[in-house]
Amino acid sequence: MDIELLVVSDCPNEAAAAALIATAVADTGVRATITRTTIVSEDQAQQRGFIGSPTILLDGVDPFAVPAAAVGLACRLYSTPNGLAGVPGLRDLRQALKRVAAG
Repeated sequence: MDIELLVVSDCPNEAAAAALIATAVADTGVRATITRTTIVSEDQAQQRGFIGSPTILLDGVDPFAVPAAAVGLACRLYSTPNGLAGVPGLRDLRQALKRVAAG
């Protein structure tokens, strides 16, 4: 599986997102290649469907996509069991990894 972490420069949640991905991959045993990409322009954000930093793509798909969300260079909030947060919940990411790995 290809996992891509999309961020803007100086994203305050980049380190937490990278750690979350590493933990979820280790917990699920999914074989993955993890890359990091910095989104630097509005055009690039539009092309990638980037709705905020950090965004996690699993095989090119955002498992936490929000229909009709605005595309742009901004911070992103995720709905988690504990309220809004700068990264998705670990349980949610584990489930997304398992869904994608299962095909």
